[in-house]
Order: sequence, then structure tokens, then C-alpha cells
Amino acid sequence: MVDQAYVKRIKAQLHQAGFKLTPQREATVVSLLQNEAGHLSAEEIYLLVKENTPDIGLATVYRTLEILTDLNIVNKVSFTDGLIRYDLRREGTKHHFHHHLQCVQCGKIQEVHEDLLHDVERLVEQQYHFHVQDHKLTFQGICADCQRRNREKADS
Repeated sequence: MVDQAYVKRIKAQLHQAGFKLTPQREATVVSLLQNEAGHLSAEEIYLLVKENTPDIGLATVYRTLEILTDLNIVNKVSFTDGLIRYDLRREGTKHHFHHHLQCVQCGKIQEVHEDLLHDVERLVEQQYHFHVQDHKLTFQGICADCQRRNREKADS
């Protein structure tokens, strides 16, 4: 179920910035909301949107994602695979506010919903007189599922 109140707030943000929430933009937003933990690429989002909005073009999805990125509704996230993925920004947060765990074996991406860098950020601001506006953190390693499979393979 899509949070219609959130869609309404995004519509208001778009309107305030001089954009309309066209059916194509709304379909893109809905796909992002329905797959919030998916860290989807533009092409993956396009394929999802196309299921319900067959007349949409890939360029429209790209333009919509750029607008949503410019308005800080979504973040562009790049992992080691070089693919740009899109991640909904949580409402009312100063920062991206979640971090990622990326498995180097299977590629699975998990989210950590804690601001782990608050103390580091404060230290940077105090010692270096640098005003931090945002930060992103990705831990790379081996997920629990792959660790289990590796143990099972080693035991057999």
C-alpha cells in the first residue's frame, strides 16, 4: 500500500518548485515508494513504471528522477558496481540518514537506519570548521546469507 499522504507532500514539493505531478511522475514516485528498500536503477524503475503506465519513456523516468534528486526527495547512490541507484530520502531528516551494507559476494544491499556519523560530523565541524550538509556511508563485506552458504560449502 502506498502512503498517499507522502505522495501528496511530494506533489506539494514539486508544485512549490514549479513542477506538476504528472501521471508519469506520480507513477515513478509510486514505484519508488513500493520498492523503497530496493535501491533501484533508473532502468529498473522504468520497467516497474512501464507495467502500469505503458506509454512512459525511459527519458521521462530519467528526467523525473533528476527533478526528484534536485528537490532532495531522492538520493543518488552509487555502489561499487558503478550503477547509479535511487533511494527515497526520509522525511524531516537533515541528512541522507541511513547507511548501507553491501555484500561483495551476492550484491545484496541492506539499510542501517541509524545516523552512525553524528559524532564524527560534530568533530569535523569543530576541528576543521567545515559545515557538513550530508554524508553517506557504505560498508562492504559479506552478508549473513553468504557467510552461511560459505560455511556450508566448506563443510561439505
